[in-house]
This record gives sequence, structure tokens and C-alpha cells, in this order.
Amino acid sequence: MRRGLRHPGLVGRHQEHASGLASDLRAAVAGDVDFSVTARALATMDASNYRRVPAGTVAPRDAADVAAVLEVCRAHGTTPVVARGAGTSIGGQATGTGVVLDLTRHMGGIVSLDPSERTAVVQPGLVLDRLRAAARPYGLTFGPDPSTHSRCTLGGMIGNNACGAHSVAWGTTADNVRSLEVVTYRGDGLTLGPGGRGAPPDLLNLVDRHLALLRTGYPPGLPRRISGYALDALLPERGVDVARSFCGSEGTLGVLTQATVSLVPLPTDPVLVVLGYADESAAAEAAAGLLPYGPLTVEGMAADLVRGASGLPRGGAWLFCEVDGASAAARLVKAADAVDATVVREAAGRRALWQIREDAAGTATRMPGGTSRTESGGGAEAWPGWEDCAVPPPRLGAYLREFRALLTDFGLRRTPYGHFGDGCVHVRIDFDLWTGKGVRDFRRFSEAVADLVVAHGGSLSGEHGDGQARAELLPRMYGQELVDLFGAVKDVWDPDGALNPGILVRPRPLDEGLRFEGLPVVGLGRSAARCVGVAKCRVEGPSTGPGVMCPSYRATGEERHSTRGRARLLHEMALGEVITDGWRSEEVREALDLCLSCKGCRSDCPVGVDMAAYKAEFLDRHYARRPFARPRSHWTMGRLPGWLAHFGRGLNAAMRLPFAARLAGVTPERTMPRVAERPFAYWFAQRASTRAPSLTLWPDTFTNHLAPEVGEAAVRVLEDAGLGVELPPGRVCCGLTYVSTGQLGAARKVMTRTLDVMADVNGAVVVLEPSCAATLRTDLPDLLPDDPRAARLAASVRTFAEALEELAPDWTPPRLDRRVTGQTHCHQHAVLGDAADRRLRERAGLTGELAGGCCGLAGNFGFEPGHYEVSVACAEDQLLPALRTAGEATVLADGFSCRTQIGDLTDFRGRHLAEVLAEGIDSGRRASES
Repeated sequence: MRRGLRHPGLVGRHQEHASGLASDLRAAVAGDVDFSVTARALATMDASNYRRVPAGTVAPRDAADVAAVLEVCRAHGTTPVVARGAGTSIGGQATGTGVVLDLTRHMGGIVSLDPSERTAVVQPGLVLDRLRAAARPYGLTFGPDPSTHSRCTLGGMIGNNACGAHSVAWGTTADNVRSLEVVTYRGDGLTLGPGGRGAPPDLLNLVDRHLALLRTGYPPGLPRRISGYALDALLPERGVDVARSFCGSEGTLGVLTQATVSLVPLPTDPVLVVLGYADESAAAEAAAGLLPYGPLTVEGMAADLVRGASGLPRGGAWLFCEVDGASAAARLVKAADAVDATVVREAAGRRALWQIREDAAGTATRMPGGTSRTESGGGAEAWPGWEDCAVPPPRLGAYLREFRALLTDFGLRRTPYGHFGDGCVHVRIDFDLWTGKGVRDFRRFSEAVADLVVAHGGSLSGEHGDGQARAELLPRMYGQELVDLFGAVKDVWDPDGALNPGILVRPRPLDEGLRFEGLPVVGLGRSAARCVGVAKCRVEGPSTGPGVMCPSYRATGEERHSTRGRARLLHEMALGEVITDGWRSEEVREALDLCLSCKGCRSDCPVGVDMAAYKAEFLDRHYARRPFARPRSHWTMGRLPGWLAHFGRGLNAAMRLPFAARLAGVTPERTMPRVAERPFAYWFAQRASTRAPSLTLWPDTFTNHLAPEVGEAAVRVLEDAGLGVELPPGRVCCGLTYVSTGQLGAARKVMTRTLDVMADVNGAVVVLEPSCAATLRTDLPDLLPDDPRAARLAASVRTFAEALEELAPDWTPPRLDRRVTGQTHCHQHAVLGDAADRRLRERAGLTGELAGGCCGLAGNFGFEPGHYEVSVACAEDQLLPALRTAGEATVLADGFSCRTQIGDLTDFRGRHLAEVLAEGIDSGRRASES
């Protein structure tokens, strides 16, 4: 994967310049200056199709730091500067070739919040949900709410003039901004507001000379006109609002350092009405007719974006309409000509339905078709490319019909969703961005659809800004004269042209610098490229609910320890420009080191990035032909099944020897679990049973050697349910520990031997350990795709609760009537699902919720040196707080790692559900006998 440098002389001069720039920046700013390979690789992409390699990054601490950065960059040949928030921009405007300002690390606070004035003063790196949480106790919120609200920043929203679902009621970000503090590239600090406040010299004179053009050059009737500069906000009849005109300038005019924004009252009785329609055209045509009824949202999406059970009403497309009050909901349903409708008042139900819509930006990137473990293909990928045009709402239905016809003409597929009440549609399209012909077709389609949007009186951008993706096409929308005026305004604000050059004004071509250029067509880099940067993995902790992704990011707050950050590093490793040592890359290894292989991203990432699988493959190749470079833990815990099979309880004595933990590669904060005196399989062989086998119980390594009581309890419960139990006819292993440590060759050998043992086993295979069940369901067929036995065994795997529900549907579990808490295993959440477990607990009278997230031990992860603090921090996300309020509740944890973590960090003993049910059965028998 190594690439040669074609221009070593140029590279050398660039590195010399970058070194001097970094040195001067470190001397000038109090914030963090990082020109490392990792920092540069993490900032090459945002959530768009584009890629630009920066010289380095700076995380300023305050406005003075921002000014100092700009001063140093001016002194170094007008080095370009790009302001960046969460990096979720879709037009390419959060990437740059000079210095990228990371405004999230130190400039993400709320300066003040005034409930009486309904205003807040915020820094640009503030995550929107933090502002909303601070305003909520006062019955207030910030109106604009993009689907990325859990990670997008106020600075990014102002830069792109973001909107969100509630724009039909509360408008765009520009509608909710009162004043802005900015620093120009030449170091001028300005306070922008209405009445011409803060306007740079000559700006208002320039506007005065073009009043007629500004009054006639913008299309009317467009609530979502985001494209270009909002120069009409500077018209006298519109208050000469310089702050409003600055919104949507995409970092090309100045660097935002502080903003005063308006807050709006929350609805007193929010009700979600979901209306079902035959298709998205029918939904689009209905949307405008609902506006007179005062909805707070009119969001649309089609069935293409729904994966599995959803709770949505009947239909092929839906409108998500939030209203205030039950009577308003009833009026809306009565007025809507819908196929079906669902009305939800309960908060959890509303959140569940909204999550379907909010995940659309990522879900739309994975079209039906499926992919293999390490390559994406089969036309299953869709990309932003033409992301968020808007037309007048009454024109939306007609536009969509013509848009579909245009897609057909180009042989493309699409997945529409968006803000139908504002006439704005987001579309991910299966462009071929990997080949020359595909890129040429991408350009031709973009030009054709731009003409279609303009024909309907629309805007090329209805929310995410122009960036590089659409700016080249602005003359088609505005005409050359107005676009030339945009350039003149840019020159007034930024005469050096150094703020985000090539974006919005004098743009780079829309087909230049695509992030796929030079990327191998197959392999891990191709798989990593499916990450489109929506950054759901960057949600700040502590998390709530059942989600898992991304525990290491929530523990560290560092981009490189997020799923997106790791995907970006793998992408750059495959390209070989920034990361040049391929599979030997220490930067990638270090980023993956804190990946817990929790598999949370497999289910929680909207595009299905599977970092656990990527990590396993990377480690396998990183240590290829270098076995002794591996950490000791790979040889001890990574091959734990073999050690336990051969030495059993003899390992207890070995672990008591001096320095045993260090020699085994175990961190001193941990103690190794004791091996049981008698394996579960031995206990099972000694007992007699007259039942004919109904299922095969999998004696996983953890249950067999470390927790045989779980296996014994499971047998008692299964037999009480009338099921006969047998064990496999030989030693089996799922290969989990080999996979998690990246020993894939060994994993394949272990799995193949297991398939030989299981060759004649039919029927359900019940696996008590969630991580082993997940490995058998996913990793086994992925690693042995050509062995039909692998798919057959994967399909036969059942969890304990699934087996009882499926094989003994009439069985009545013991009535326990107690409260429970504990941990849902992360692999259970990500791969297996816990619906059957929930139903079983309910039937047994076990009330209460188990914690989501990850326990933090994650197999070998929490035992390895350097991981203890992160392991504990992950537990603090949800598990430990839940246990602190447990009281007399029974602590459930089906995963051996989860139970071990609970035992290490608390005085509680976690128990498998089988153990609790078995005790209930035994108690019932004793009671009946007495």
C-alpha cells in the first residue's frame, strides 16, 4: 500500500514550510498546534465527496488565539485557513490545504444564557444539543435543529446557514442570529449586526451600487434559499443586517469567534403525527397543503430508508409532522389526504420514530444490495453529490417526478428524504465515483439537475451550502452578474483570498479532488470509504438509551478514537499520501489500540462501518511475518481457548507466580479470573438425562472453563422448559479471541476444526455467551465465505432467550417479580438484538432496564496495559451510574466480560439470566415440596 512520491523536491519544500509554520504557531498561540501525520489525516475530509490535505491543525483557546493564528498565516505567504466544527459539512467546505482551525476542542462553551431576553451567547465550537439542554429548563430551545444536532456545532450551523426539521416554524439559523463576533484574515475584529453594524469598509458602498441587482436577482418564494451569499439581507428595506448576510458564507469571509442567538419557546404538548402516502411524490404534493395548519415540522422520507420493523403507518413514504397539542394533531390528520396515520404523544415513542428520520443521512448511503467484509460493491453505495436542492414547496411534487425521470435517463438510483414542508429534498445517489467514466457522468448529471432545479425556481442548496459541490453551478441559478458580485464581496472581506479558498466563490471544479481518487477498488480502504462523515460516533457522553457507539470517543473526546476518525486513517493509509507506511502504520495502530471491538458501529453507525472487523484485519496484516512484534496479550488472552483446553485449572497456580501478570501482558490493575475446578462439559458428561435432544448447547470457552455455573443453570432451565440438551461431539471454539486480536489465520483454522466437529449437528445451537454467539453469526461466515457449513452454523445460532421462545413457546418461566439492572452486552445490541430477552424478562416479572453502552472490559481490551483508565471511563458512561442506583435490584449481565467488569469495579455480582431463572425454578420446587 506504499505510494511513491513523484515530486520529492516539492514535497521537501512543503515540509520545510510546514515545519516553520508549525514552529511559529506554537510560539504564538496558547492552544494546541498539531502538524502530525495523524492530525493531518483526520482533517482531510468532512462529510462530502471531497478531500484536501492540510498542512496542520490548530485548536485555538479563544478569539485572541484565532487572531494570532491568522497573523502567523499571513506572515507565511498567506497560508489558507479553514474553520472547522464537527466536520459534518456535505459540500466540502470543512476541508483545506493550509491550517484547519478545530474550534470544538477549546471554544465550545456557552458564555451566557438570558431566559428573559430569550438569547444565548455561544462560542463557535458549541455542540447544538448542549445549547438545547441548557435552554430546556427554561422552556426554550434553539429553533434550527439539523439531524446532526447531537454533534454539529453552532459555528458550523452559522457557516452553512443550517436549518433542520423545525424550519417551517422557526426558520433557518440566519433567522435566529442577533449578532456575531468575527475576525477577518487581516486581523480585524468585527461585531456584526443589523443597521450596517460591523460592515467592513466599502461593503455597504458596494451594495449601494448594486441595489437593483440585489432586489431582482434572487428567486422569490424560497424558504430554503441557502446558495451563494445572502447579500439581499443588506438591502435598506431588510435592515442592512450584516450578521444575517454573513450566515451561510461557509468560512470564506471571516472566522466566527462568538455569536448571540435567539431562543424560542418549546411546544407545551408536542405530538408527532406520521402520515403515510403511496410514494414520495404523493407525500411531497401533500406537504404544502399542511402548512396552513401550523405544523412545527413537515419532514418527508421514503420506504427505501427504513430498515426492518419501524412502527410507521402504512405507506411507501411518510410525512413526519410535529404539532403542539392533541387537538392540533386531530385537525392535521383530518385535513391530510393520507393512506394511514400514526399519532404519538409519548416521548420515547416520538424519539424512536424521529430516529428513523434523523438516521436517513447515513442510511441513505447504504442502498439495498449488501457488501462483503472488506469491499464495497454491487452498486450498493450512494453518495451526497447532489444533496439538498430546494424548490418552492408547491413545486416539490412536480420537481420530484422530473427528477426521477432524470435519474432514470442516467441509470442512477436515489433515496429521497428531507424537509418537504420547505420544498427541500436530500438525495443520496449511487454515483460511480471510482472510474473516469463515472466521474464524467457525475458532472453531466450535476449540470442537468442544476438546470432542472432552476427551471422550477429553486436553489441549488437548500441547507448544507454550496461548498465545492455546487458553487461552480451558481451562474445557472443567479446569472453571472450576481455571481461576480459575490466575488467582489469576498474581495472586500478577504482581499488576500486566504479564507477557505476554492469554496463558494471562484470554486474548484465540482469533479476535482474527489476523495475516491487513487483509492484501491477493493480492500480495507474501500470498506473504510463507506464512512461518509455524518459523525454519529462523535456524540458526546454520557450516552443514554441502548446505543453503544462509540465508547472510546466518549471516554477520550479525541477524533482519532471515534469510528469516523479511524475510518479516515484507514482511508489515508490506503491512499498512501499522508500515511505512507501502509499496514505498518503506527498512526493507524495507535488509533485502533483503543477500539474496544464492541461492534457498536456495526449497528449504530448509519452506514454500517464495522470497525471491529477492520481492526482485526489491520492487526492481522500489521503483524504479518512479525509474530514477536505482537503484544504479549495476543499470545495469552488471544489464544486463551487453547491455553484453557490444555492446562485448565493449572493456570491458577501459574498466575500466582511473581510477575505472572506482566509476563502475560496483563495490566497490574486487573486480576485474572480463576479457572473453575470442574469444566461445564465435565459436569454435563457426568449427569444422566432421558430426554431426547432438542438442541445443542454450545460450551463456549468462558462458560466451560471460567463460569460453568452459567451452563449448569441453563441446562436446568432448558430442561424445565421440556427441552432435551446435548453438547457438540467434540471440542469447539467460535474463534472470538483470535479474531479480536487480529490472528485471522489462526481464527480460520480454529473455525474450520469447529465446523468439522459440527458437521453432523442439526437443529438449534444455543450459545450462552453473547460475544461467542455474535462471532458465530457474523465473523464465521465472513472469514469462511466459501465454506457452506459456516453459513449453516451461523443460521442455527440462537441466544438463550431466543431458544426458549422458539422451541418452548408454551413454557411458563418462574414468576420472580423483582427489579433488575445491569448490562446488555454490546455484541448482543449490535449483532443479536435483545427483543427476545426483554420478552422473557417481562414474562418472568423482571422489571427495569439494563444499561446500554459498553461495559469497557471488552474481552482482552480491559486487561491490556494502557487501557485501564479508558476501560473504567467506558463503564462510567452508563453501567456504573446504573449500579449506583441499583439498590436491591438483581444485576443481570449475560456477558462474561460484563460480569467480570462489574465484579472488578463494584461490590455487585453480575449474573446471567439463566442463573436467575434457574434459582426461581429451584425455589418453586422447594416450595412445592414443603
